[in-house]
Amino acid sequence: MSIDSDLGRLLALKGRVLSFKDSSYDYDYWEKGCIVIEGGLIKSVGDVNACFIPETTQIVDYGDDLILPGFIDAHAHYPQMNVIASFGAKLIDWLNNYTFPEEAKFSDQNYAAAVAKFFLNETIKNGYTTSAVFCTVHPGSVEAFFSEAEILGLRMIAGKVLMDRNAPRKLCDTPQHSYDQSKELINKWHNKNRALYAITPRFAPTSTPQQLEVSAALYEEFEGVYIQSHVSENIDEIAWVTKLFPQVSSYLEVYNKFNLLGPRALYGHGIHFSDTDIEMLKETDASIIHCPTSNLFLGSGLFEYEKFKNIDARIALGTDVGGGTSLSPFITMKAAYEIAQFRNYSLSPFEAFYLLTSGGAKALHLNKKIGRIAAGYEADLTIINLKSTKIIKNRMEHQDSLADMLFSQIILADDRAVRATYANGQAIYENELIN
Repeated sequence: MSIDSDLGRLLALKGRVLSFKDSSYDYDYWEKGCIVIEGGLIKSVGDVNACFIPETTQIVDYGDDLILPGFIDAHAHYPQMNVIASFGAKLIDWLNNYTFPEEAKFSDQNYAAAVAKFFLNETIKNGYTTSAVFCTVHPGSVEAFFSEAEILGLRMIAGKVLMDRNAPRKLCDTPQHSYDQSKELINKWHNKNRALYAITPRFAPTSTPQQLEVSAALYEEFEGVYIQSHVSENIDEIAWVTKLFPQVSSYLEVYNKFNLLGPRALYGHGIHFSDTDIEMLKETDASIIHCPTSNLFLGSGLFEYEKFKNIDARIALGTDVGGGTSLSPFITMKAAYEIAQFRNYSLSPFEAFYLLTSGGAKALHLNKKIGRIAAGYEADLTIINLKSTKIIKNRMEHQDSLADMLFSQIILADDRAVRATYANGQAIYENELIN
């Protein structure tokens, strides 16, 4: 890893450059492009022949590699890194057998710091520069995560998990503790450098009405904070919610009843939504996070992407690690493509990469800061080696379009394809296997 601390210097990156605007159909692509960076921001971008590069500029030429905006993982659980790829079980069993025992260990802040460092190093190795992350019920888990993210200069969203029922006693807090500890963490971390805070009730079954009220109070009290939780992931989970909240018509309606839907509200999964639920999501300007590898691994169901797209809902992709099986953006996109196929919808390679960049930024309400390669945007960038393996190199010699080039990466690539990752204009990861 190479971390350059000189934010004031001019830096120019050359290579193929692709950046989406407000849709998967609207993008800029320069086969021979140039990006000039100053002070952690993109100063200019365009064709290399029209690019003005001051004499003092450091130039890094990536040749035929593809430069994209830094990838966005809109739903992940860093405390689950050590239980990823744990065998079997559906959602509720998986939580009880693997997640809760592991999260209990995060009462030790040193343990939390070690896992956070590992998670973030794997994140940047896969080209992600922004993630929305669930910590644990322990405030120290949030401290550890933001501290490690700050070292790397990453724009991260995270928060303390709130649970006050239906979980092991040592992982439960109270509504008052939830409020007090979250408030303290918000005051310390929200908008500090590149950190953003998310109020994080795990999901409706582990929160009493009183705790959901506390979550809403925090959401209203602090400008710009996020809400993140889970919704309609699993059939048994939905039945459980129906018993716990008999007065509401749907799982999503629980969050609406407690004023937890709105801008910067990020809800993972939404697999079993009715048409009414989808309209409610749109009307409240909340976002849905599609977690395809997790949905397949836990047998939760097949996300209906087309329905959300048709109403122009805010949609992003999430790894959902550790229920999700990989931090690889390519594996995540591939799984999303395959689920769409089962739903009789063809997710184009442009749509997939859009969801990981500009579309993800839109879902996070950060599309004025990240997700694009344009003047004034934060210089978070991912460089993709388009010939990272022999089979991909061979495929690239037989493709004849940008769509083909992108799709072959989705289907065939892995972390070997990520040549470098930049955050805030600094190279924070370089693939040592690539000369």
